[in-house]
Amino acid sequence: MQYRSIGNTTVSAVGLGAMPLSIEHRPDEQRAIATLHAALDAGVTLIDTADSYHWHAGEAGHNELLVARALARYGRDTSHVLVATKGGRGRPGDGSWTVTATPAHLKRAAEASRRRLGAEAIGLYQLHKPDPAVPWAESVGALRELLDAGTIRAAGISNVTTGQIREAHAILGDDLVSVQNQYSPAAREREPELRLSTQLGLAFLPWSPLGGIRRSSLDGPSAPTSAGTAFHRIATERGVSPQQIALAWLLTRSPAVIPVPGASRPASIQDSAKATELGLSEADLARLDGAP
Repeated sequence: MQYRSIGNTTVSAVGLGAMPLSIEHRPDEQRAIATLHAALDAGVTLIDTADSYHWHAGEAGHNELLVARALARYGRDTSHVLVATKGGRGRPGDGSWTVTATPAHLKRAAEASRRRLGAEAIGLYQLHKPDPAVPWAESVGALRELLDAGTIRAAGISNVTTGQIREAHAILGDDLVSVQNQYSPAAREREPELRLSTQLGLAFLPWSPLGGIRRSSLDGPSAPTSAGTAFHRIATERGVSPQQIALAWLLTRSPAVIPVPGASRPASIQDSAKATELGLSEADLARLDGAP
């Protein structure tokens, strides 16, 4: 396993996105716990969750509670594992997602997440999405208050523009440590945010990092995927999965990148973790940068 930094914390270069373990079509708890334990066995030390990662109404925090149970049952030291959670979104139970990023809501949500995770303070708390009904500075200001109160140790922001990154950095300074935006072989529109994050020393955590390679948990069953991209062709040549090639490619984009691929089976996260050991040649990268 290779390692990278989120603020002052060293984490595995590939994390685990725990969302598929709690939303629609989630596995039973035995397999979910086994998946989390497989991630830890593979050297993964970053687990990404959120209070809104659940399926039915009234289940807020389902994924956080699941992660906490898995860590408690692991049987070995997990003090080095960074659990990153998020607040500011909701799920009414009908498949939709809401956004509420008022300061009052974020402070209540963070405290509830802290209790569910059983932590003295949340290692990394990320504002899940800007709320168009709330001034950005007010939402980010809530993170400042949570930091000052000791509820969270570090702050991040998600689904943001370069302007929002700059404004949040001006408010939070070095306590802002991460940006989590969509970025994948099929979704490269966030290059400006990636470049700015690298410039500012912020970790960049691509969500849905396997877009275009395999269907995301956020996609419907009819969402298109491809089996004929350069990622698939190089995977065949190398005798590895296309997912490994995609994650290895992401790691070359910037030293700030730490992908958090989702998994709902132990074998999936074990395969993803191996991407940190996979070297890509200049010829490989030239093909992938121009993919498909």
